Amino acid sequence: MKKPLIGLTPLYDLEQQRLWMRPNYMQAVAAAGGIPLVLPLTNDKADIRALARLCDGFLFTGGPDVHPSLFGEETLQYCGAISEKRDTLEISLLEEVNRLDKPVFGICRGIQLINVALGGSLYQDIPAQVKGEPIAHSQQSPYDVPVHTVSVEQDSPLFHILQKEKLMVNSMHHQVVKELASSLRCAAKSRDGLIECVYMPGKRFFLAVQWHPEYLWQVYQDEQKIIQAFVDAAKS
Repeated sequence: MKKPLIGLTPLYDLEQQRLWMRPNYMQAVAAAGGIPLVLPLTNDKADIRALARLCDGFLFTGGPDVHPSLFGEETLQYCGAISEKRDTLEISLLEEVNRLDKPVFGICRGIQLINVALGGSLYQDIPAQVKGEPIAHSQQSPYDVPVHTVSVEQDSPLFHILQKEKLMVNSMHHQVVKELASSLRCAAKSRDGLIECVYMPGKRFFLAVQWHPEYLWQVYQDEQKIIQAFVDAAKS
């Protein structure tokens, strides 16, 4: 069977204006039987349509904060770095990929961008905006160590993949889904009630997680299963 071509949204160094990619994203895709391809940072609509047709699946990677203007808010003081070029590329790409019903997997910024692109909103900073005592959503290095649990919804694709109601995950984010886009459903939450995984019903594969399975897959079988399910969907 031909290996599926998996398009990865590029990481972008704002200061040096260069594209780059963490090797663990690419290693995880390759280990699951896919060919990772880092996409160009283009805003050309025709090019984005061509890329959407070219690749068999798309991984929306981690990175800077999504611009708050995209969900109707002013930028607050605790919002981090933003990349309007990435926002523009990824929103246009998601629209094309969705239209073609190609497999989508989002990680960290990926779940946030996907939610905003589909009409949802974000907390710009968990410590500043979430009441109570949030758990450690922004852990210190090392990042290949799980730090908190998520509760998995039984009727979700995530439960179908893992066949379990609890999962230990790592966590490196200060923003998170606030209002969930109407086309998405929650697949998992952390103990403090924040959304950790979303999916879109009726799609071949459309899943996004707030944690970083690309740091965990070599040791933790559950994370391998999630990445494998995405790549397998791209093979069909």
